Amino acid sequence: MGAEGNVLVSVPPKEHMAPLPVRVLKSHRELADTWTLELDSGPLGAKFAPGQFNMLYVFGVGEIPVSISGDPLNTSRWIHTIRSVGLASAALCATKSGEMVGVRGPYGTCWPMEAAEGNDLLFVCGGLGLAPLRPAILTALRLRERYGRIAVLVGAREPTALLFEKELHVWRGRFDVQVEVTVDSAGRGWFGEVGWVTRLIDHVRFDTDFTYAMVCGPEIMMRLAARDLVERGVAAENVFLSLERNMKCAIALCGHCQYGTTLLCRDGAVLPYSRVASWLGIREL
Repeated sequence: MGAEGNVLVSVPPKEHMAPLPVRVLKSHRELADTWTLELDSGPLGAKFAPGQFNMLYVFGVGEIPVSISGDPLNTSRWIHTIRSVGLASAALCATKSGEMVGVRGPYGTCWPMEAAEGNDLLFVCGGLGLAPLRPAILTALRLRERYGRIAVLVGAREPTALLFEKELHVWRGRFDVQVEVTVDSAGRGWFGEVGWVTRLIDHVRFDTDFTYAMVCGPEIMMRLAARDLVERGVAAENVFLSLERNMKCAIALCGHCQYGTTLLCRDGAVLPYSRVASWLGIREL
């Protein structure tokens, strides 16, 4: 323990900051700027709860937080879906089979799959937000009898930006889940919905008194979706958002991810809307 004024500060062990070297088993392109990496979990296994994230490190480049997008039952490998938007993410997307990267984790809170049992489930996914929600969706479909109605609402900028399109097609073929897809803009050949993903909520039947909603995507989309759901009668504490941003250490040491009174790496990144609603509309926060 270290002292900072009159406050005792817990200093994490050094090994919590040391990435575990793991081998890239497979790398495949999902979209023009997005790749999925399959990493060998090694002897420790890849146990995680839906919604948790890892810190991925490219040697000599840097480290970023990335949600785990694989099936929680597959403990032989870590699955991460990454968009190339910066130095570290571009380096991760450029890795090839056989190369090594560093992994720390898993960290963070999870989607409330156990608490939601017996209730309707509504997954609202915008853009790359489908990746963090995918483990929760796979869990719900595998344990289908534990939930009421299940709806998966997916939005993308355009048809070519739809993530996991083949898997969406498989889910749409099931009779026990409703899958709706929309795009912001579409050209010839698209015959589906056009508009923001929040518009798809009108297409879904759910019992507002017994619904858990899990929302992930651009922050403005999450704010609008959460507000819409609460206005329809879903309890704010039953609407969950994933707020990954500005994470650096993942162990509540550096303070980069402070969001109001919350440290997202320690208290999130999955949080109920009731806890963060007052912060979401503040510019530059």
